[in-house]
Order: sequence, then structure tokens, then C-alpha cells
Amino acid sequence: MDKLLKSISFIFHPLLMPLAGVVFYFAKAPRFIPLDLIKAKLISLFILTVLLPILMFFLLKTLGKVTTIYLETTKQRIIPLFLNCIIILLIIQKIVPPSQAVELYFFFVGILISNMACLILVLFKFKASIHMIGVNGLLMFIIALSIHFSININGTLCIMAIIIGAVATSRLHVNAHNTKELLIGAFIGLIPQLILVPYWL
Repeated sequence: MDKLLKSISFIFHPLLMPLAGVVFYFAKAPRFIPLDLIKAKLISLFILTVLLPILMFFLLKTLGKVTTIYLETTKQRIIPLFLNCIIILLIIQKIVPPSQAVELYFFFVGILISNMACLILVLFKFKASIHMIGVNGLLMFIIALSIHFSININGTLCIMAIIIGAVATSRLHVNAHNTKELLIGAFIGLIPQLILVPYWL
């Protein structure tokens, strides 16, 4: 059980949540989207949201700015969160402009707002759960898409509820966060996506 709970933090890592949202969008969008365009978007996003942050982590670790992938202190979170905000800005401008996919554009705007909110809290020495920000932001986006496309996602919602519970349990189990930090993280993930829904729904 100990190994399972620890592995959940890696399986549902925050770096994977934006890509998961994009995959869900392309899987459920009723409009025709060329397969080549889908592949190009997914590859670009995988490089920018997964590979690049991993490379930056190892660079920061070499420079002594971070010690572990868990970013255990608020001080260690400042630079990674700032760099991630820059990456998300690049994605918004170059990869998912509103003229191509307005849903994905506002999804990433929401992610940017969540990252900025998390960064501001870090500057005030508060460590909100980035894992909870990721999974709850994804949940809100999926709910909004289901309304937008008029599709039944009851099964997906059940799975997401289980995932969110598992992630919260995992973060508590490894003593990475307390309940307050998990709840604040959940709200930081949900609220920006919810606020932006009227702009594209």
C-alpha cells in the first residue's frame, strides 16, 4: 500500500494534467480536426509541458536551486513556478491560439492563472498542493467540455473523483502537504477554469 500511494504522485503528476486535458479535448471534440494537426499539437505540448520542465529541473538541481522533484520548500518552488508560467505563456501564444481552439486557449489561460496564484502564495511562504491544482483544474475543464459538447461523461467523472481522492490521500501519506494546503490547491485549480467558462462555453 505504501508503494502504491507513493506511485500515485508520479502517475498523476501535475506536469501530465495539461496534456491529459488536451487529449480529452481531441478525443471528444465533435468537429473535424486533421490528424496531422492533432499529432503536431500533442508532440509540441509534450515537449513543452513535460520534457522541458524535466530538463529544467535537472538543471536547477545541478545549480543547487532545488534538491528533490518534490520541491519540498516554498523557496525551491519559486523558480520552477516562474519558468512554468513562461512556458504556459508560450503555449498560449504559439501552440493553442484562440483562432484554432478557443477551448484549449482558455484551458491554458486558466492553467496560467493557477500557476501565478500558486507562485504568489509561495512568495508568502504558503505551499499549496500543485498536484491538487492539476487534477482539479482538469476536472473543471472536463465538466465544461461535457456541457459545451453535450456529451455524457458520468464514467469519466467517477474516475476523476477516484483520482482526486487518491492524489489527496497520496500527498497526505507522504507528508508532502496538510489538509489546508490540499484544499487551497483544489480551489486554485478549480476557480480559474470556472471563471473562464463563460468566455468560451
